[in-house]
Amino acid sequence: MSKKYPLLICALFLLIHSATLSTGKPDPSEDTGVFDIHFMGEKVGYEEYIWQTVGDGYVLTVRGRMTKPIPMVIDKISIRLDKSFIATQYFFEGSVSGVRQEVLSVINEGQVESVILVAEQEQKTEVKIKRDAFLLPNAVYSPYLVLTKKYSCTLLERVELSAYIIPQFEAPFFLEPSEESPCRLIMEMGGSETILDTDEEGRLISLQIPLKNLQIIRVPD
Repeated sequence: MSKKYPLLICALFLLIHSATLSTGKPDPSEDTGVFDIHFMGEKVGYEEYIWQTVGDGYVLTVRGRMTKPIPMVIDKISIRLDKSFIATQYFFEGSVSGVRQEVLSVINEGQVESVILVAEQEQKTEVKIKRDAFLLPNAVYSPYLVLTKKYSCTLLERVELSAYIIPQFEAPFFLEPSEESPCRLIMEMGGSETILDTDEEGRLISLQIPLKNLQIIRVPD
């Protein structure tokens, strides 16, 4: 009997190792952090985020503020996603350029139903987007975490994806690994380039948008 146990342990090790190789990256779990926002070399704000595994999906929660290039206060942003990183719900509460806003969007198979409250005026909208479009609110940077959590350092070639600049418009973009490092992702959208540095756990380390003189840097733990 004693000879069977090493064989069993070896078989279990090979099974686990094989599963890890097939996914190409670790399963994202809980992650918290703070980003400093720099505009034209000046620190203009921050974002704090919490990434959690909840039930059969993930939840990204963000709060923060910045003074430039767009004055913004984020009381709360919440993005719910399934295990495939497809968004199912979005919530924003805060102010943009001094105007209070609240947005609640429910996404189901690419159908987005939103209730938007701006300066106490309510508007309801329905739009159709690609089922796997990434939600990227304008002038908010923590949601780029969804890209780095999904691809981390495993992207091998250029892919075409879609982003919904919620709740305004949808736009295609390309994502590819840098020739310098697979942990650096280059995003091209509408003639603008965004550089995402990540790690093997999918944590966003920094984000740069040279055309907008923006740099978002993760504060060391």
